[in-house]
Amino acid sequence: MMDVKGKRVLVCGMARSGIAAARLLCELGAKVTISDLKEESAFDGQLAFLHDMDCAFALGQAPDAYIPQQDVMVISPGIAWAKPFVQSAIAQGVEVIGELELGARLSRGELVAITGTNGKTTTTTLVGEIFKASGRRTHVVGNIGYPITATAGISTDADVTVAEVSSYQCEGISTFHPRVGAVLNITEDHIVRHGSMEVYIAMKRRIFANQTDRDVAVFNYDDATCREMAKGLRGRVAWFSRTQKVDCGAYVEDGRIVLDFDGVRKTVCRADEVFIPGPHNLENALAAVVITGAMGVPTDVMAGVLRTFRGVEHRIETVRELGGVTWINDSKGTNVDSTQKAIATMTRPTVLILGGSDKKVSFDPLAETIIAAPQIEHCVLIGDTAEQIRAALDRVGYRAYTMTGYDFDACLAACRSLARPGGCVLLSPACASFDMFKDYEDRGRIFKEKVMAL
Repeated sequence: MMDVKGKRVLVCGMARSGIAAARLLCELGAKVTISDLKEESAFDGQLAFLHDMDCAFALGQAPDAYIPQQDVMVISPGIAWAKPFVQSAIAQGVEVIGELELGARLSRGELVAITGTNGKTTTTTLVGEIFKASGRRTHVVGNIGYPITATAGISTDADVTVAEVSSYQCEGISTFHPRVGAVLNITEDHIVRHGSMEVYIAMKRRIFANQTDRDVAVFNYDDATCREMAKGLRGRVAWFSRTQKVDCGAYVEDGRIVLDFDGVRKTVCRADEVFIPGPHNLENALAAVVITGAMGVPTDVMAGVLRTFRGVEHRIETVRELGGVTWINDSKGTNVDSTQKAIATMTRPTVLILGGSDKKVSFDPLAETIIAAPQIEHCVLIGDTAEQIRAALDRVGYRAYTMTGYDFDACLAACRSLARPGGCVLLSPACASFDMFKDYEDRGRIFKEKVMAL
């Protein structure tokens, strides 16, 4: 474990991960300074406890003046590695790490890391539930919304920590070493942050950098990019596939989920017994089977959880039925591929809410999916990208759309008038949320509140 007692540590970015990191570092005896461009008054008292922990405050200003006095700088995932003050700290010899790296260094027990473009939260939660059902004390952390530094201080050698890892978090890792790492899929995303798909993919692949031949690297065999990413790794490679048999991993055969690992082949359960719907969730279930199987969880434990796990908030989550119309919250559909997967699960006439903040990706593949999906009867377009999506729909000849700008109430009113009894309204925006909401969780909560008030 990393020894931080007496170390001078600057924590930059006071969102959830920054607050958790500062608390942990103070508890371990570090000399902590917290930094954020926002004044303390903007945090509604969330930082008050840090005054009692002898933490120094450097809020409402850039951190540059504080960097020379530090041994370590911890940055939140929202701060890009390319920021001038980050590069300045590196040039001055200050060790710069991300909150995920800090938490991993200070955690005990085994670490599992799950990344990919889509399905991370569902798979991470599912893996956590399987480990818990097997009797292991489990911490489910990371990009899922609960920082790893919130549990690192209470972890023990017998625990397992399951971390959802984003490409943003991968920028700040160096010694990060999961016993099992997994990439679920790769599609176009986060080009604004990383600049290119090549860099985005390279960031994801970093979770395997410190693995040895005693560790396991899990990939989606049905994803061509994943197959390329698996080449040249030191960890043992295992696969999951929804479409074909694999030599080492999990797959579907004769309608059953099969785990083939260490030369032992076992049936887990029928594929149609997986409670959460859709082909993408079958892939998530297969990934969970490989990950937990690689760490010795019995297949009957896996099967019990797969049959009962009901998914996560904001991911194809039924909110209510009103006047024969089912309202569904898929606010976690923050990119094109995720929304395409949500569309594939719809079996009834659907009004689809699309749009949000711009991630500089093409909506043409989404438009092609929509015009080929007879269940999508109408689209209601909102936010910064509404015009881009409209243009993409026009290009494929799809005209059944309504523009409601930045008025979410008008959007829901339009959906209510358009949806037919026996049908659905699906919020799956294919975009980030920052044009109209704090984050995708805020968007989903507001959607549910407003739908429940109809």
